[in-house]
Amino acid sequence: MELKPALEAVLMVVDEPATEEHLAKVLQRRRREVSDALRELEDEYARQGRGFELRLVAGGWRFYTRAEYADAVESFVLDGQQARLTQAALETLAVVAYRQPVSRSRVSAVRGVNCDGVMRTLLQRGLVEEAGTEPETGAILYRTTHYFLERMGLRGLDELPELAPFLPEAEAVEGDSQEGMPSFDVDDSGDDPQTTEH
Repeated sequence: MELKPALEAVLMVVDEPATEEHLAKVLQRRRREVSDALRELEDEYARQGRGFELRLVAGGWRFYTRAEYADAVESFVLDGQQARLTQAALETLAVVAYRQPVSRSRVSAVRGVNCDGVMRTLLQRGLVEEAGTEPETGAILYRTTHYFLERMGLRGLDELPELAPFLPEAEAVEGDSQEGMPSFDVDDSGDDPQTTEH
C-alpha cells in the first residue's frame, strides 16, 4: 500500500487531528516515514494551490479549507446563517486561555460580570474543560481544550498572541471573588452586570 494515498484516505475521515504516532501505528509504518510523507503532502498541496491544505494543529494532522476560499465554504455551510460565539463568550474564552487554570469567580472578576452561563456554554461546545480544584478554596478550575487549539489553528498555547499583560493579575482580582454567589439563568441578551450570561 502506498503511504501518501493511504495517509490521504485516513485523513479524509478523521474528526480531529491525527498524531504521527497514531497514523504510523494504523498504517504499520515507521513514524519518520509518516512524518516525511505528511510534510511532502503539505508542500505539494501548497505548490498546487489546492482549495484545501494539510496542517499540523494541536499535535496532529488534519485537512483544512484554505483561507482564500473561506467565503465559499461559509456560504455553503451556513447558507447565510451565523453560528458564532457571542462577544461575552469570546471575552470569557480569552480570560480562560490566558489565565488557565482559572476558576469561574476569577473569570467573573476579570470581566466584571457573572460568567456562569457563558462558562456552561463554553463547556458544552468543548472549548473549555475542568482542570481540578483550587487547593485553597475548592473552586473548580478550567482550562482550554485541544478542540480550542484546533479551532484557533494553534499548535499549542505558546502560540497565543501576547495579550496577557493587558489582563489584571490574579492577585488584583482575588478580593473581588464571586465564588459561592448564586447564579440565575437568563437569556443570552448581552453583558448586563446584574445578570448571568449564556
